[in-house]
Amino acid sequence: MSRVIVVGAGVVGLTCAVRLLEAGHRVDVVARDLPLETTSVVAAALWYPYLASPPERVTAWARTSYGVLAGLADDPATGVAMRTGTELLREPSPDPWWRAAVPSLDRETSLPPGYADGWTFVSPVVDMPVHLRWLAGRVDALGGTLTRMNLSALPDDGSVVVNATGLGARHFGADPSVVPVRGQVVVVEQVGLERWVLDGAGLTYVVPRAREIVLGGTDVVGEWSRTPDPEVADAILHRAAALVPEVEGARVLRHKVGLRPSRPTVRLERVGDVVHCYGHGGAGVTLGWGCAEGVVGLVDG
Repeated sequence: MSRVIVVGAGVVGLTCAVRLLEAGHRVDVVARDLPLETTSVVAAALWYPYLASPPERVTAWARTSYGVLAGLADDPATGVAMRTGTELLREPSPDPWWRAAVPSLDRETSLPPGYADGWTFVSPVVDMPVHLRWLAGRVDALGGTLTRMNLSALPDDGSVVVNATGLGARHFGADPSVVPVRGQVVVVEQVGLERWVLDGAGLTYVVPRAREIVLGGTDVVGEWSRTPDPEVADAILHRAAALVPEVEGARVLRHKVGLRPSRPTVRLERVGDVVHCYGHGGAGVTLGWGCAEGVVGLVDG
């Protein structure tokens, strides 16, 4: 098997590295930012195909990832839990375009005031700090390496290179179509909440983890600032409490901002010795394992 250099240590890069190692390749992950410094660590990480296209490929990747994450949920060390929740809709709507990616999805009949429709389903929810540590541990256990390295260009030493640089693909992929979509969240203490709730129209979500709850969010296209905005945080807290009254007054643990790497379509293709895998928008966790299988196929092919 060949040597593969994965550039990027977010959830997509690490997931690709794990699958490549499992396929028998020698893998070295290099990145400017280590896993707990990446955008991935900020994500609420509810499995949900958000800001990702094209629909048919995204649905297939999301379905694969759903199955893998559901299996990982049996091991608490992975940080994955399967949680029931509801997406609320302001208008009556057909089934979501990604319906085929989930085993079951039920119309919600008990709707809060102001909502006309909704669907309830079981979704993987990923505690990203825990999961990223687990992925890095898998890379190490399988014989791979993870090194901080501030590259000026993709490696060009004859190795196969996986470009999983996220927003960095503007430079490493010479791709100006990749743009940041700023997402701010507020993390509060766990108050006994088990179910997630999402209002997609207003991008308001309440996503519980074992020890905390992630409240969001925002989607500001083209904004590069990673500094939390206090006024935005107040608005998030207000919207979240209106959606789920149980979180009102919950103690705030931290404020975070992540820059989603958005692109008109996810790029998963091989050009010479480079396999590009980026542009996952707000769906890195949702698509990661499916795209990783695609990366292995392109490397082996």
